[in-house]
Amino acid sequence: MKNFNHFSPTEIVFGCGCIEEIGKIAREYGSRVLMVTESMDSPVASVFTRVKDILEKGGLKVAQFDGVKPNPTTDIVTKGACLAKEFGAQVVVGIGGGSSMDTAKAIAVEATHLGTAWDYNCHTDGPTDKTLPILAVSTTAGTGSQVTQCAVITKTEDKDKSAIWHKNIFPKAAIVDPELTASMPKSVTSQTGFDAFCHNFEAYLSVNTNPLVEIMAENAIEIIAEYLPKALENGNDLEARSKMAWADTLGGFTNSNAGVTLPHGLGMQVGGHCPHVTHGQALAAIYPEFTRYTYKSAVAKFAKVGRIFNPELKKETDEAAAERACEEIDSFLKKIGLWIGFKDLNVSKEEIREIADCGQVLGDYLNNPKVASIDEMYELLMACYERK
Repeated sequence: MKNFNHFSPTEIVFGCGCIEEIGKIAREYGSRVLMVTESMDSPVASVFTRVKDILEKGGLKVAQFDGVKPNPTTDIVTKGACLAKEFGAQVVVGIGGGSSMDTAKAIAVEATHLGTAWDYNCHTDGPTDKTLPILAVSTTAGTGSQVTQCAVITKTEDKDKSAIWHKNIFPKAAIVDPELTASMPKSVTSQTGFDAFCHNFEAYLSVNTNPLVEIMAENAIEIIAEYLPKALENGNDLEARSKMAWADTLGGFTNSNAGVTLPHGLGMQVGGHCPHVTHGQALAAIYPEFTRYTYKSAVAKFAKVGRIFNPELKKETDEAAAERACEEIDSFLKKIGLWIGFKDLNVSKEEIREIADCGQVLGDYLNNPKVASIDEMYELLMACYERK
């Protein structure tokens, strides 16, 4: 066995109804809370109101920044940081999906540091321990952001989507209440659920993986294969929602310790150049070609995942099962309504060229069992243009 380090410092508060504990938890870190959310027009706005009520009943002073949007930008973060400083926030609570939690992390940095959050991204030394304490309340099941040291933000004028990646932005606590995910629209359930699969599968494949990551990833993939279709069939199925919330959290653990690979690096660039495309959509478009590009370089692991989706593959050799795994993942994408190409997402061939040219800006591609050149990235992405 190779040597490895594994670090997961976030306290996990998990279970239906556990959102009621948010006031007690927040009081451990301060008395002035900045809530970071999407607009109050959001389908989960009632959750924001409920959390604010719990916090205020707990004796905490609360301000709300409700300017979060998908693929959050540096401008959005700066507006939130200005409010945090004006209010004198002592703790930041991100409520929602990955965009809200990532924005909360970036605000916690910018409110306590010189310059902007962008000045502390993964190409720098990162933020200091002056960063405000962060709590994360997840209302989706896919990003894993509630337990990661990652905050993804976009610098719009440069079409550059990057991330802060540093131990000082791990949330102090993650409140994972599956009941809060029951109101997710079917499309969001599908896209975030597939993102959870990708986090776990890519961490499993990563050259930086470790035995603990592999155990968690296998468990999460088994859960997602069984329960994501059930959550899509019946959004009020709390067993399915709970299982997906746990798989999502496992994806945060695996991603934060082993990283992700080629699809995420390319998917981030898709979001930077085409912000109308969600992260889950970008991954879904890329995956059919990614699996065929990679499987021969990770035969045993592709075979294992193929057999999770189709136990009949246990009768096949690893080589045959690994190849068939690509088809099984295709079938899963079709089952969850994400059999899409870039043409369906209004991404032009010219934009694909730009995306490929930026494909090595983030180092995720280096974690892949087979490392792609810029030309190979372009070929892969062009092969994803139109899905038949």
